[in-house]
Parts: sequence; C-alpha cells; structure tokens
Amino acid sequence: MRAILFAAALAMAAAGAGQGVEPAGRVETQAGPAEVTRIADGFEVPWALDFLPGGGLVVTERGGRLWRVDPDGTRHEIEGLPDIAAWGQGGLLDVMLPRDFAESREVFFTYSTRMGLLRRQSGTAVAAARLAEGADRLTDLRVLFRMTPGSMEGQHYGSRIVEATDGTLFFTIGDRGDRPEAQNLSNHIGTVLRIERDGSVPADNPFLDEPGAQPEIWSYGHRNPQGMALDLDGNLWAHEHGARGGDEINRIEAGENYGWPVISYGTHYSGAPIGEGTEKPGMMQPEFYWDPSIAPSGMVFYSGALWPEWRGHIFAGSLNSDFIARVGGEPLRELERISGPQTGRIRDVAEGPDGALWFLSETDGAVYRMTPAPGG
Repeated sequence: MRAILFAAALAMAAAGAGQGVEPAGRVETQAGPAEVTRIADGFEVPWALDFLPGGGLVVTERGGRLWRVDPDGTRHEIEGLPDIAAWGQGGLLDVMLPRDFAESREVFFTYSTRMGLLRRQSGTAVAAARLAEGADRLTDLRVLFRMTPGSMEGQHYGSRIVEATDGTLFFTIGDRGDRPEAQNLSNHIGTVLRIERDGSVPADNPFLDEPGAQPEIWSYGHRNPQGMALDLDGNLWAHEHGARGGDEINRIEAGENYGWPVISYGTHYSGAPIGEGTEKPGMMQPEFYWDPSIAPSGMVFYSGALWPEWRGHIFAGSLNSDFIARVGGEPLRELERISGPQTGRIRDVAEGPDGALWFLSETDGAVYRMTPAPGG
C-alpha cells in the first residue's frame, strides 16, 4: 500500500500545470534546498487537510466547504455537510481520516455550530460521516459532540482532532474569549477532550468520576490550541496561542492543568501582565514557548522518511510571520524557520504517505508539497 501511495504522490507532483499541479520554486533549509510544488489553489481560507488512499486529499475551507483534491490537482466539492456557523474564527475547521479509512470510509471533522436562539451563539462540535464510494458526498452523518456552553464570542474555537493509538479521539477547544472559564471543569472551555469514535466517553477519562466535571475533559487550562499531534512514540502534544508572546508547546497528560489564564509567558495585547506570573504549583510548564508570538497553527512530528536528520522534529506553521518552524532537541527549542514566497500564513502542516511535507497557505489559498530538491 505504501508503494502505491508513494507512486500516486509522485504522479501528482509530475502532473501538468493545466491540471492544477505545477512547480512553485525552492526554499532553503538547513538540510539543503527543498522543492515546493503547488498541488491545488483557489481555496478561500483553507483550514485543514488529510490524505486519501491513492494519492488524493481532502481539504476544508473555513467558510463551510469540503473539497476532494485528485492526484492531478483538480478539485471536487464534497456535499453533505451539516449546518455550519461560519463567522469570526469559526466555520468548518479540522478534518481527520482514521487509520482504517480504506475499510470504514469514516471521516471525522470539527466545526462551529449554532447553539441557542441567538443567531451568533455558537460552539465547537465534532461529527462523523462516511465518504461515499464516489468521494463526492458524505452519508450517515452523526454529531458526536457539542460543547457546553455556547458563546456569543467569535474566537478561539481550537478544533484540532487526532486519532489516538487506541482509536479514541482527542480534540481541542479554546477559551472562546472567556479566559477564567478555562479553569472551570464544569464546561468544555479551554480544554483538550477525549471521546470514543461513537461519541461516548472512555471509561478511563481522568474526570469521569469528579462531581460537576464534564466527563470528556482530558486536560484543561488551555488558551487556543490550533495544533495537535502524536509524537513517534504515540504521546499526545499540542501547541496553543498565547496572547502577546507565550505561544506554548505542551506534552498533554491526563488530568493536568496547563495554567491559562493563571500563568503565562506572555502578556495581554495591552502589555498588561497575565495572571500570577509564569509558574504555580499544580500547573504544568510548557516544553517550549515562543516570545514574541508566531501564532502557531498545524502540527506534525516528522518520521524522517525523506529527511532522516529531521526525524522526531515538530513542524508548525506560523499565521503571523509567514514561515514553518522546525522544533526539536533536548531541551526543546526552535531549530529553523523555513520560509519562501509560498509560506504565507500557514494554517496546516502534515506529512504525506511518501514522507513529503504538505502545507496550506491561507495567503495563496493553496496546497503545497515540499520534498528534497533534485540534486540537493
């Protein structure tokens, strides 16, 4: 199967410009020059991507459209989405195809949905559906989760979703602009959550037996996690936006409090201090933080398939500074910023089946694929 996917990905990169795929240039990296290929464009605020068997992709647009991108770069809209509340930072957000997709045809996605009677009251939801054999529509749509409570604020939906090694689903919700509630276990604000694929709560979730706590919560005290991934050993990590400085990378552990808004390495946008400082007993410290902020989005731990020297390193996009950050080492630190004309406002970063690095640029409304340049 891996050989088939690799051949399909190469065919995608070699297809003609008239099909939507064309070389976009080179970027310099510490491992040598890399070739960047534009796979498809014409997207309006692309938010997430994942890989179909055979070399295709699915791509979300925040405005509420889901696309299939074929190996030749052509796009086809996939019908059958639920009603989506697309305003502010909300809309159709992350998409994830599970490891058994070839058999199950299941697609999981996060989105903002209307909640309550007021038009702009919304919250993060998780849904599952099956992609029809023609890959042109979703069927058997099931809403697995809706956050409690909804909010009139239009920011910090979080919304990354990851399949754990045991098949459960992790996903994120930001603080929705209501900072103190990220410390309140009676709601889902500012949390990483864990559910089964049918939406039920796993029996070993950490707050299942705590009176008044929402049982889906895995960790809390988060501001706005827009990147989440498993490392090469299957451990869960996430990064989240600080305010003015203090973007964090955290190893996510069951039942832990990550401090927002009591502790932070950033300040408010006004310059005023946040909370009680940078440390407090009972609250987790980040493995790494950025100051000033890069507004990170998308996250992947790289396998080393095409760049062996990058094995185990984190790649994350920047929404405010037009680069892809490479983070690694012990202690964790930023090792490199990969930038070029194509790296404007990176929303998602992923490793393809062949080891290429793929990314979404909001600036260009495009999907790009990065590989070592021929002749390096």
